Amino acid sequence: MKVAVVKARQTDVPLTGEWVGTLDGYVNAQIQPQANGYLIRQDYREGSLVRQGEVLFEIDPRPFEAALQQAQGQLGQAQAQLALAEINVNRDTPLAEARAIAKSQLDNEIQQRAQAEAAVKTAEAAVATANLNLGFTKVRSLITGVAGQATTQVGNLVSTQSVLTSVSQLDPIKVYFSISDSEYLALTKRAGAGSSDLLHSASKLPLRLTLSNGEVYPQIGRVVFVDRQLNSQTGAIRIAASFPNPGNVLRPGQFGRVRAETETLHNAVLVPQVAVTEFQGQEQVYTVAANNTVHANNVKLGPQFGDSWVVEGGLAGGSLVVVDNLQKLREGAPVIAQTSESHPGTSPSTQPAGR
Repeated sequence: MKVAVVKARQTDVPLTGEWVGTLDGYVNAQIQPQANGYLIRQDYREGSLVRQGEVLFEIDPRPFEAALQQAQGQLGQAQAQLALAEINVNRDTPLAEARAIAKSQLDNEIQQRAQAEAAVKTAEAAVATANLNLGFTKVRSLITGVAGQATTQVGNLVSTQSVLTSVSQLDPIKVYFSISDSEYLALTKRAGAGSSDLLHSASKLPLRLTLSNGEVYPQIGRVVFVDRQLNSQTGAIRIAASFPNPGNVLRPGQFGRVRAETETLHNAVLVPQVAVTEFQGQEQVYTVAANNTVHANNVKLGPQFGDSWVVEGGLAGGSLVVVDNLQKLREGAPVIAQTSESHPGTSPSTQPAGR
């Protein structure tokens, strides 16, 4: 009987780890007013991109305008008192030197001038504070990002404790995921960070993201955060990755699968998936011996690598593996082996293997 065979090839196989991740804004800013009052205007469109410093809401400014005018009036009074004190001191200084007036009178006038100077500074600070409070009636975005839904309506009374909306910086975007202790050590070794923190070697560890629809996100991610300790209850450590997000396509709350190469199997033995059969719960591969008879080999399979399996035991590299007519074979049967190059798994794969 003729059978198609391929050689069990040996090559280096990169292994990957894959973890479920949750997307979140790189920065999430809660927008709260710094002044109390009635909301009179919403200046942004919910869900739109806003710039740092852009006005999002306006609070009724009239009480703050009145407070500013009052502070300016008090400043004018203080400046007038200071001017009068300056006149008195300048007038009476030569008189006191000529002993035309008592020295104590000049001392009192100098003290009154100092008090007037302090009053002017206090009034100037009050004007600056009133100006600042008036500016706070325009509630601005602290960052550039996408603004969420407003949590209050025009006409409502708001305070400095009110959260009016949130703005999230989405480009780049963060993906949070957790990995086991052993996976963390493997990633650290892979990145060559054995003597330093994983963050310092993040450029050597590119991350890929698979979206919930199965699409592989085209941008490459990097590790930007590693938690300070392992969670003793779950045995996992929390990681955050940063992915470029041009156009803000990705949004907080989405899920995805983060993938990274964790280690490399050197000289791994590969066989096409079509060559593997199962008999009584044991995976087997048929090989052709030098005397042109077939032999059933019990094998231990590792991860998939493209259209092939990594064989971790039971088969040597270079063995002639049968890839067709497997149901017709029996142990020791004579065959005519014909080399095949057309079966899946006979060409090198560019996809890393997953555990």
